[in-house]
Amino acid sequence: MLKMEKNNRSLDLEEFRYSLRKYGLKVTPQRIAVHKAMLNLVHASADMVTSWILNEGEANVTVASVYNILTQLSMLGIYKHRLSSNNKMYFDVITTDHLHLYDTLNHSYVDVMDDLLYKELERKILPRRFKGYKIDGLDIQILAHPVSRGKK
Repeated sequence: MLKMEKNNRSLDLEEFRYSLRKYGLKVTPQRIAVHKAMLNLVHASADMVTSWILNEGEANVTVASVYNILTQLSMLGIYKHRLSSNNKMYFDVITTDHLHLYDTLNHSYVDVMDDLLYKELERKILPRRFKGYKIDGLDIQILAHPVSRGKK
């Protein structure tokens, strides 16, 4: 059974190295490069992380290797993952409970860090009973799109 980590913020590089060692994983240039990319991108797909790494010259990686690293780190709880409405897997460095705005035009995420709102939604939803199902938790994504502000 994998132990899950919960972080109010993303792990800095030293904390990340410690977490890798804690789980018996080697601290490789590829894993470090993926984490640096995630710290800069916050929410990203394997394609986005790979592009960032190659543009920065951090390491020699493929999309497949980056996806495998992101998935492994997500399974350990170092990142979270979510499937977007454009059927791409996105990873998130912030693992605490929070809401997301999903930009349906640009296919990107924005964190909504509102503990009161999240707790209120938990209070309303978690006690509910759905025949044949047990609620494991909340993972709320609010669909939105940017609006242009008109001149007054």
